[in-house]
Amino acid sequence: MTQKLSNTFRNGFFNMRKTVNTALIVMSALSSIVSLPAWSKSDSVFLEDLTWTEVRDDIHAGKTTIIIPVGGTEQSGPHMALGKHNVRVEALAGKIAAALGNALVAPVIAYVPEGSISPPAGHMRFAGTISVSDDAFKSILDGAARSFKQHGFIDVVLIGDHGGYQSQLKIVAARLNRDWHATPARAHFIAEYYQAADVDYGRVLRAKGLSDAQIGVHAGTADTSLMLAVDPALVRQNEMLRDPHDGKANGVAGDPRASSAALGQLGVDLIVSKSVAAIRAAQSAPR
Repeated sequence: MTQKLSNTFRNGFFNMRKTVNTALIVMSALSSIVSLPAWSKSDSVFLEDLTWTEVRDDIHAGKTTIIIPVGGTEQSGPHMALGKHNVRVEALAGKIAAALGNALVAPVIAYVPEGSISPPAGHMRFAGTISVSDDAFKSILDGAARSFKQHGFIDVVLIGDHGGYQSQLKIVAARLNRDWHATPARAHFIAEYYQAADVDYGRVLRAKGLSDAQIGVHAGTADTSLMLAVDPALVRQNEMLRDPHDGKANGVAGDPRASSAALGQLGVDLIVSKSVAAIRAAQSAPR
């Protein structure tokens, strides 16, 4: 009988201790929640990372420049992902905005004209490429720009990572400026962004001893090196090192085998510096 009472007491004690321990754990967890540091506003330059009130406050504080980065979803040979333009233009737009100090970056426009859908032409001959009509593309740009003006942005900047629609960016900016002539708002097509990525970067690579055949015009050393500098995960190294003798059939115009992140960083720095200078010049130019 004594042993039975002893066991009952012992079991009751252990159960009570278990309950107390559980309560202490719960109280500790609640205490950690209560003592969490106060949440602070994100200092990201990307619109998608911010709440509407943060964007409103940023505009009131003087961040009245918005960059609309235009990419494109197209093939870039067997060695680069279809999202190359989108990832690259977003990353570079972020660097440009940070350097300007008074800018935010809009979501990337990933749907752009890539040629005839049926029958397929150009990049549309390769699986995964997406093409839209010129009118649809210009309407998206126009609507986005007018939305930003409505919210209080004064300088709407258009930059494009793909050569095929540069003239359309220029047309949209010109139309917006005609409509906005009596307001403080302006649209700026920054041709220097693509020129730096194409012409100026080509000169840098030639100075490094690379030939035009290596540099290429699509998915060659220039294109691939930029991607390696921005996001190497989008480059398939094993495919990059293959002999591109059948490049045209695979969507490659150039030779990517000499590509490196170090060469790409030269291009990144060039594109950012040239674009920042061009945007500042456009903002300070008389209407």
